[in-house]
Amino acid sequence: MTKTSDRKLAKGCYEHLGGQLGKLLLEKFLKEGWLTKDDAGDKHFFMTEKGTLEFTKLGIDLSSIKS
Repeated sequence: MTKTSDRKLAKGCYEHLGGQLGKLLLEKFLKEGWLTKDDAGDKHFFMTEKGTLEFTKLGIDLSSIKS
């Protein structure tokens, strides 16, 4: 069995995924061009056309995302 301290790679925070896993996913999505933002200092990310295609391929229902 894995120690509890080894199991804290992700955490739910309100309605999003946080923790190290959330950070790594965000970095990967940005690197792959699935997400972007208008300005480096902006806190808001936007899904690209490529991201829409790739998330859909993964079976993610994007219609449930609020704009």
